[in-house]
Amino acid sequence: MPRDDEQARELARLRWQCRRGMLELDEILRAYVDTRYPGASAGEQAAFRRLLDYQDPELQQWLLLDREPENEDLRAIVTLLRDGPGA
Repeated sequence: MPRDDEQARELARLRWQCRRGMLELDEILRAYVDTRYPGASAGEQAAFRRLLDYQDPELQQWLLLDREPENEDLRAIVTLLRDGPGA
């Protein structure tokens, strides 16, 4: 199976996981997947996938209310998401 097909499926799955109850979260998460995720390091990609496991209230606090996750890897990805897709 070609690598491009695998990557396309992964991106589609991630875009689906970015669908949240808040439009603001949807926009932040999808912008990252569409612009930065494909070229990100394996560690950054893993941190983003782990971030998607959290519920909307935690994501809202971290991404919209300037609270910080305790985990260092999550803090780094939250900072990237706050800075926007071109960061």
